[in-house]
Amino acid sequence: MSNQNLKTKKGIIFIMSGPSGVGKGTIREEVLKEIPDLVFSVSVTTRKKRPGEIDGKDYIFVSRERFEEMIKNDELLEWAEVYGNYYGTPSNIVDEAIAEKKDVLLEIDVQGAKNVKKRYPDAVSIFIFPPSVEELILRLKKRATETREEFQRRIEKAKREMDEVIYYNYVVVNDKLEDAILRVKCIILAERAKIV
Repeated sequence: MSNQNLKTKKGIIFIMSGPSGVGKGTIREEVLKEIPDLVFSVSVTTRKKRPGEIDGKDYIFVSRERFEEMIKNDELLEWAEVYGNYYGTPSNIVDEAIAEKKDVLLEIDVQGAKNVKKRYPDAVSIFIFPPSVEELILRLKKRATETREEFQRRIEKAKREMDEVIYYNYVVVNDKLEDAILRVKCIILAERAKIV
């Protein structure tokens, strides 16, 4: 392969999914620190901001009306309504990064991942898996950000999402955070080094 062919290599979309409470956000933050030229596509949501979350960094928080306008104007690569709130990926961030041959990291749910794969079939998907359902339940309880009913819905959704792992390119079990971060980082670096 010539240097010219290496220069024309296009950007890669990396999709990271997994159930609530599995540690996706923490893994994402650390991977972005260690791979600074990776573009993170911040999702848009209508849900309320949780303590410690930063608008524009963790999510772009918008009104329901604004989100519906984005749907109508085809401004979203993918979107879904989850527990009465909208979540979506702005298409302009992803399209611009890919056009500039930059790699993009998306942190989205399994439904969103399927939609992105339809538009970008070469996207590399990574599923973050908990060590066990029991451990996931403990992590969600510690977070204590939802009502008892919402908590139960999250557990049921998490179980359904974990069945979707078979559709992903990679699975990373987050049993030890440092190891999970390293595995995700290694997947990204290995995919970047592929010839084909």
